[in-house]
Amino acid sequence: MITLYSYFRSSAAYRVRIAMNYKGIPYKLESVNLLTNEQESEEYLSINPQGLLPALLTQEGQVIAQSTAILEWLEETYPTPPLLQGDRYARAKIREQLNAIACDIHPLNNLRVLKYLTGTLGADEQQKVRWYQHWIETGLYALEQQISPDSVYSSGSEIGMIDIYLIPQVYNALRFNCDMSAFPNINRVYDNCNTLDAFKKAAPGEQPDCPQ
Repeated sequence: MITLYSYFRSSAAYRVRIAMNYKGIPYKLESVNLLTNEQESEEYLSINPQGLLPALLTQEGQVIAQSTAILEWLEETYPTPPLLQGDRYARAKIREQLNAIACDIHPLNNLRVLKYLTGTLGADEQQKVRWYQHWIETGLYALEQQISPDSVYSSGSEIGMIDIYLIPQVYNALRFNCDMSAFPNINRVYDNCNTLDAFKKAAPGEQPDCPQ
């Protein structure tokens, strides 16, 4: 069985959990606690030298790190149901939005960045939260303009890869009390996705390593 190294609040691992649930791929979860720095342990670094989550151990014993690489591998290995739809141009536009989340929003609000802000740079809690809110709100504003007001999901009437990236990011925005009133399209997509089992089962609160 495939093993996914995950942490309940890791938004990158959250993406992969959604995709695997949606595609109906059996997998085993292996928790790596980011708050106690288990990602820096010798054991985990032997699996993923980057010391980041998620990492995927395939049935053949191969390790894939970085959520985007994992999701591309899943799409190629388990193409049904598809998460990348349309022609080459449509898929490029989908990747454009994925990268807006994975490259422009998420890294600036990653736990290790927040730790550097409060630790090395000495930012207080209020400054840290404002930093977080600023980059999420800036990124979501651009994404909001690209979702049709009458679409059920990010790309229309079917679940797609954008939803896989967007829902964890909105979860983070809500956790840090971002003002979501300016994003009606994103809010609608978030609510619609979270009625589906694949998303509900992947939610941080449903993970075995989530404190009860």
